Formats: sequence, C-alpha cells, structure tokens
Amino acid sequence: FPESFLSFLKANGLDPSIYIPRYVRLKPGVQQIESDINCKLDEVKWLPGFYSIPPHVHIARSKAYQQGMMYGIDAASGAAVSALGISPGDHVLDLCAAPGAKLCMMLDLLGDKGSATGVDVARHRLAACRTLLQKYGLGQRSRLFLADGTIFSVPPTTFKQWTSRRPYKERKQEAKARPEIIFYGQSSGVIGLKKKELGYDKVLVDAECTHDGSIKHIQKFEQWGWTTLERRVLDAERTDISLASLQLNLLRNGFRLLKEAGTLVYSTCSLTHAQNEDVVDQFLAENSSAELQEIETAKDWPCRSGRTPKTLRFDPATSATSGLFVAKIRKL
Repeated sequence: FPESFLSFLKANGLDPSIYIPRYVRLKPGVQQIESDINCKLDEVKWLPGFYSIPPHVHIARSKAYQQGMMYGIDAASGAAVSALGISPGDHVLDLCAAPGAKLCMMLDLLGDKGSATGVDVARHRLAACRTLLQKYGLGQRSRLFLADGTIFSVPPTTFKQWTSRRPYKERKQEAKARPEIIFYGQSSGVIGLKKKELGYDKVLVDAECTHDGSIKHIQKFEQWGWTTLERRVLDAERTDISLASLQLNLLRNGFRLLKEAGTLVYSTCSLTHAQNEDVVDQFLAENSSAELQEIETAKDWPCRSGRTPKTLRFDPATSATSGLFVAKIRKL
C-alpha cells in the first residue's frame, strides 16, 4: 500500500495486515456442500445462513455455486440487510441494488410473500443483477429498474395500473422520465393498495461511495494503479462534497418512498465520517419525521459504535469483515 493509504488506515484505527476471510450465504434449505467446494465452512454464529471460507477457495467452479445453492456476500453487507428486519409479505426497495447479492438475500427472507424492487443507474451492473436473480430462482417476486436512485418514484404497485390512473397529460410527462424496466417478475406488482398506503415497508440505501472499506475493492488498485486510488478514494474534495451530496440525495429519496412506520437502512462501505455520520446527521436535522433507531439484532454483532449514537461500524480489525457503516431510520 502507498504511504497515503497507510496513513488513511492509521487514522481510522485499522491494521492493514489483518486477515480477512471470504463469506458466502447458503440458500435456505441447502445442507452440506463442503465436499463439493473442497473446504470446511465455518458458520458465522452472529448471522444466520452465513459461512466463512478461506480466501483462496474458488467457489465459482463448484456445482453448489453453479446450481444456485450459495452466493458470495460479505457478512457486513448481510448485517445491513438483516438490520431492516424483513418479514414475509413486506415490499422492499433496494435503491442501489447492483450487483445484486443483497437483493437476493432480501428475496430469500421474503419467501413466497411480498416483493423486492431493485434500482441502479448502471446498465451493465443491473444486467449482472438480473442474471443473479434468474440463477437463484428469485425472479418471480422481483423487479429491476434502470434509473437514477435520487429521483426514482415508482411505488410497489403494478406498474401499468399505477400509470393508467393518472390524467393523460401527467402520464405523457411521466413517460419521458420513466425508469426503464429491466426485469419484471410475474408476482412482483402489488394490486389493491390505496394511495395513502403507497410506499415501501423497508428501504435499503447502500449508497455509492469510495469503497475504501472494501478489502476486495482496494486490492484492485494493484492493477489500476495507486495514483488512481489517490484520485478516487483519498481526494478530500470529491469525498466531502460531490459524493456526500449524492449520498444525501439518495437517502432523502429512499425516505420519501418509505411508508409511514417503515424502516430504512443507510449504509456505505466507506470508513470516512463525511460519507456516513455526516450524511445521516444532516438528514436527521432536516427531517423531523425521521427517527434514528437502535439495531436490536446487533447485540451479538462484532462491530463498534459509530460517532453518531445508535449507528454501527464494521471494520477488518473489529469484525473480520470489510468495512461497513450502518444506520437504521424509522419514518414516524
């Protein structure tokens, strides 16, 4: 690592030599697959369905992976989904969904009731998300939209039904800005909701960030070049101003799409305060109907408190995961 990044890690209390395992989540009902992947699965005691595996194991070649029995997802990312408290029948929105592992976990938790809507601004990443949903047989109750998450506005109703109720002039204007439907599962639209009930029960805003807490992402700079890391991760102006503004707007829109008494989780895989606590603090200051909540399931999680009370931080040294910030917000 370059000296600038080592200084960054030191400022955040992180040891760059920490050993980080990889994590997988097994599909519900899947039993032993150790003989197939030729390694021992170590159960993650604090997060149901998750297991750690050695970094050198290539799961992509295994039958278990190819047949959709498991998928790779960091345990910290799984914790962010778990914090939502998803129940069967919920209608869930993942506002920055690609490449799709968290959306798959949401659909696993929903079972055969409810729906999950994924939104992303990158077409190629959303295409990868669609492939995951189809691979794991999770397409029936899911839908994907190519759209800007800061202005996305489709509620959890059947798409045609929602648009057909509006006056022609409004529908014509809406058509120009309508998000592109990339995938629409047969049972993913909700029929019969009254307008006052419109909104998602649970919203995840796993916002675009500098990814400086992601070990896997940082390792890519060995090929991309460390000067690129200086520009894309350590550039204070980008981190503190333009990116934080995007994150705040994603959080605002996610909260707008949340129904009353619904739950939103804001997360990033950045270690900086500017992209985490500062964003949440500013959002709470401007929204009297937003209440920061304790994450009840976190009592056994290997994480530490964020600078803002009730927020949590995962990091390699504390959690043996990639870095992740998590905040849970309820709409009063």
